[in-house]
Amino acid sequence: MELTWHGHSTWNVTVGDTTLLVDPFFDNPHTEFDPLDIESPEYLLLTHAHADHIADVGSFTDATVVTTPELAGYVEDEHGVTETIGMNIGGTVECDDAFVTMHRADHTNGAMTDYEHSMGEPTGFLISDAEPTPNSTDSATTFYHAGDTALMTEMRDVIGPYLSPDAAALPIGDHFTMGPWQAAIATEWLGVDHVFPMHYDTFPPIEIDVSKFETAVESSESDARTVVLDGDEMFSL
Repeated sequence: MELTWHGHSTWNVTVGDTTLLVDPFFDNPHTEFDPLDIESPEYLLLTHAHADHIADVGSFTDATVVTTPELAGYVEDEHGVTETIGMNIGGTVECDDAFVTMHRADHTNGAMTDYEHSMGEPTGFLISDAEPTPNSTDSATTFYHAGDTALMTEMRDVIGPYLSPDAAALPIGDHFTMGPWQAAIATEWLGVDHVFPMHYDTFPPIEIDVSKFETAVESSESDARTVVLDGDEMFSL
C-alpha cells in the first residue's frame, strides 16, 4: 500500500492496482500539485462536505465517489459526478483491490460550510487490502483516515481492537479538530505502528508546531512511529 499526502487532509492511496483519492483539496500550502497533475483515481472518498475537503471534486468526475448518501447526491447535483457509492457508518464496500470501511467522525457537516444544509454524519475511512473479518485483520494492511474529528472513544473501543489499522492519519491542527495532545491519545488508543499528522498549517487558526505532536506521542504509551511527511511525499506501508 502506498500513501501520498498532498497537504491538509488530501491523501492518494494505492492498493494493488487501485487508486483512491481522499478529500481532494489542492489549494493548500503543502502541495505543489494542481488537480490536473493528479492521475485520475478510480475512487474518490469524501469524509464530509466542508469546502476544504471537496473543493476539487469537479476535477475528478471520472472517478466513482464513495461517501454518505446525502453527500453523494450533493456532488452529483453540484459537481457533475455521475458514479457514486452511497454508504453509511459501519459499512464496508469493495472497491476493486481495496476494501473501504466507513466510521464516524466527531465534527459538523454543512455543505461547503453552509450549515443550513446538513450532509449527514461526517466520517472517516479505513482502507484495507483485505475484507475486515475476525480472521483477516491481523494479516491485512489497513490505513485509517480519521477525517475531521475530535478524540472519541470508538477509537479505543472499536476501531483499534476490531479493525486493527496499521497506520493512521490524524488531524492535529486544533480549533476545528483535535489538537496534538488529544491526537496522541488517539494514537495510543488505535495501537497503530505509524501515525501521520494532517489538517494543520493550512489556515491561521490551525497553524501549529508539529513537533508538539511528535513530543506528545513520544510521551504517551504508544509505540507508534510519527511520520511527518512533506507535501506530495509518498510512504510505502
